[in-house]
This record gives sequence, C-alpha cells and structure tokens, in this order.
Amino acid sequence: MPETEHHRPLDGRRLLVVSTNYAPELTGIGPYAAQLAEHWARSGADTHVLTGMPHYPSWRTEAAYRGVWRAEERRAGVTVHRRRHYVPPRQSALRRAAFEASVLAHGLLAPPALRPDAVFSQLPSLAGGVIGARLARRHGVPYVPVVQDLMGAAAAQSGIRGGGRAAALASRAERYALGAATLVGVIHESFVPRVTAYGVDPARIRLVPNWSHVQAPSADRATTRDRLGWREGIPVLLHSGNMGLKQGLEVLVDAARLAPEIRVVLMGDGNQRDALLARASGLPNLDFLPPADADEFTDILAAADVLAVTQRASVLDMSVPSKLTSYFVSGRPVIASVADGGGTAQEVQRSGAGLLVAPEDPAAVLAAVRKLVEEPAAADELGSHGPRYVARHLGREAGLARFDALLTEVLQEAEGKDRR
Repeated sequence: MPETEHHRPLDGRRLLVVSTNYAPELTGIGPYAAQLAEHWARSGADTHVLTGMPHYPSWRTEAAYRGVWRAEERRAGVTVHRRRHYVPPRQSALRRAAFEASVLAHGLLAPPALRPDAVFSQLPSLAGGVIGARLARRHGVPYVPVVQDLMGAAAAQSGIRGGGRAAALASRAERYALGAATLVGVIHESFVPRVTAYGVDPARIRLVPNWSHVQAPSADRATTRDRLGWREGIPVLLHSGNMGLKQGLEVLVDAARLAPEIRVVLMGDGNQRDALLARASGLPNLDFLPPADADEFTDILAAADVLAVTQRASVLDMSVPSKLTSYFVSGRPVIASVADGGGTAQEVQRSGAGLLVAPEDPAAVLAAVRKLVEEPAAADELGSHGPRYVARHLGREAGLARFDALLTEVLQEAEGKDRR
C-alpha cells in the first residue's frame, strides 16, 4: 500500500544520519546517503543529516560553499546540517588525517541540537563513525555504522604515502566505531571477516548491499558517440569515477600508450587527475572528461564499447566500488583489472557481466578489450547480464527495504530494553 499522510511507518521518529559525503555530490557514497535519508523522510521520520561541505570527487569545496562555516538547509524533506572541514587537494596520510580530524572536531563541537531515536553513520569516514558512536552514546540511542569502505585496510593497501602508520590509527578508530554499534551494516560479505576481526559478533552484522541509484540509458547510442567525438569503428574503453590512488588508473594510461587504435576515456575527477594528465601527455587516444551530469551519465556509459574498473594489486577487502552498480545498468561489458578474490572481483563474477584480468597489467587489459571488440555479439551478450543482475539484486526498493528492516530491528531492540 502506498504511503499516505495518515499511514507512514516512521511518523514520530527522529533519525540522524552522519555522512561526510552527501548531495549534491553525484558519485561515491553521497547519493546513497541522500536517497536513504530522503526515503526515511518520505516515510514520516524527522530526518536529519550531519555532513560536510560538498567536495567529492574533485577534492575541492564547491564554489557555493566556500567560506561557509556552518549551514542548515532543507533538501527533499531532510534537514541537512553542514560543518566546514579541511579539504586536501592532494592525498597523503598526513593530509587525510587532517581532513578526518577537522570533520571530527567540528562535528563533535557543533552537533545538531536534537535527540534522535537512532543514529546511522557511513564508513569509511573515520570521523563520521566516531561522531555517530559518540552522539548515540550521549543520547542513549541505537547506533548503526554502515561499512562502505574500511579506511584501515585502505591506508595499508592503497599505496598512500605514510600508509602504515595511518593504517594503525585508522584501525583503532574503526574498532571504536564498530565496537560501539548496536548492529553493523556491510555492503558486501567480503567485509565480514575484517569487521569480525575488530571484535564484532557476526550475529550483529547485517548485509545491506548498495543499490543502483542511476537511471537506465535512454539516448541513441550512435548519437551520443557522435556528440562526444567517438568515431565509429574506434573502440572506446571508458573508466568513470574517482581518480584516486587505490584505483591505479596508470594501467589505463599505459594501455592507451600500447594501443593507439583504442580510445581510452577517463571520466571523473580526483586527487590523482593531475598526475594522470602528466603521465598521459602526448597521447592522442586518451581523453579526460569531467564528471557527467545525472541526466546523461548512463547514456555516456552505454555509448562506450567496454567499461573498466581498476584497482591496485594490493587492494583486496577495503572497498567495492559504487560505480559497479552504474556500470551494470548501462548494459556494456566490464573489464575488472583487480585482485582475484576481493569483493570487486566477486561482484563482477556474480553479475556475469564482465571479465577479470590481472591488476596493474596493461597488456592483460588490452587482450580483454580486443577479445570483446573482435566478438561484438559475445560482448553484447556479456553486457546484457548487467541490467538483469540489477533487476534481480540491486533494485532501489529492495535496497531501501533492507535499511528499513535494519532500522526496525534496532528500534524494537531499544524499546525492549526500555520496558525491562
């Protein structure tokens, strides 16, 4: 039955979501936090979000928010509390620590003036995890961290400068945030062993996979290619999303250098963009595109011949890229240049929509691209598995329903304790 003003399951509830990333950011964790908060607001909850200033994936504060110290705004029925923080233009362990410390300090010094019925936070933000745990403890309410990435593993595996020491500090913060939880949500089962290694009872872990948050492609593929200047007969290998250390996008730059007959496109932004531009100097078959607007994003993905997801060889269990849900929607085959056995490899294999190749190996990437280009019918068939996988497993309604169940469980548990 559709929700009405007279029958909304969360009427009278007040919820707080702590997420360093939030709308209007279009990629990464921000869209998931926004869609979750807006869903709960539509369900009747007085929903609040404690977040930072929009800065991802460019790692530059958006112009409208520069110089803003604190802000409160209403977005789609949600009250959004923004707190200023440091934004590092380049990544190192020290700069990332300063970023997290500034988010933590401002969030704890000036939290929203409200008492929620439950607090949810999004990891990998260490600051967000600690803030959520502290605010929930202060008000004596349930606390649920949702593990999208793990910063402790990220620092150790991504190759960031000073990563060893940062990994130890991040792991301590994650242990605190997860240890304080009523329940822990994880977006992929590959996170469970590391979460349990932090001392979390497996019985307190719930699987809440990300859903596809983008629309299906609708534009004519040839028209989009023509608009982008992609000539017919020239295969296009496209990567979309964050250009950071853990992506190891050098493999695609090097692939472009080895194969002038293939156009490689890097669409997005991130702290490694300038370094990649320098590495790609003089390559006429490599293009850099800015992040696409929501209304054309999947049309551009669908116009490519092959989509790439890449990670450094050391990346195993720190993350499952959110871009995969968008890739699958597009209907194009995916090449995953990632470590076998990690969460990303598992998800690509489970979808049936892509091929796995060795990470950091441009020759392996090119061999897979050429195979798909030479067998277009097989490539189309491979890509067609993506939308079917989304329809079966990654629908927004099903994804949000899992969070509703998680919220209901912690609220009922809290009410049971109050009655005792």
